[in-house]
Amino acid sequence: MNEIRIRVATAEDIDAMTELDATCFSAPWSRASFEAELTTNQLAWYLVAEEMVPKGEDTNSELNPEGEDDSVGLIIGYAGLWAIEDEGHITNVAVHPDYRRMHLGHILVEMLIDQTRKEGLKRFTLEVRVSNHAAIALYEQFGFVSAGLRKGYYEDNNEDAMIMWLEAGENNEVDACSCKECGGEE
Repeated sequence: MNEIRIRVATAEDIDAMTELDATCFSAPWSRASFEAELTTNQLAWYLVAEEMVPKGEDTNSELNPEGEDDSVGLIIGYAGLWAIEDEGHITNVAVHPDYRRMHLGHILVEMLIDQTRKEGLKRFTLEVRVSNHAAIALYEQFGFVSAGLRKGYYEDNNEDAMIMWLEAGENNEVDACSCKECGGEE
């Protein structure tokens, strides 16, 4: 496997993120939504995971900016949130199906929480499909707990969303993840 980098998303990532969203979700965001998130939404904060591949090996280099070296970054995951006052509302976490079960979602969520916590966020929330057991388990590793349901939240199939919250402790600390990758016992 090639090197994988995590970085802050830029407007140059809009097309790749739109394509990835369509691959990952049954009700993907539009290109216009990503454009607004990355260019005008002052509350938005997004990270991308990119696989660095030698130039010429990438299959969609027009969607990804070229690196300064002899490699190109292919977007294989992203995570984002809206920072509102001292709360972070996680909007989406997406990992390309070919790169799942490699802990990229975990790394993206961990970095998103850690970096925005340093900016003063103290609570984090999200909605997740009640049928998405893998995502629920991921969020629970960070200490997210269920706080209720939004009935019929997802328009594509009227599925309920579980509302989850994570509270930072005193001194704005978030409990360490309990999974094996982070050194926990799980």
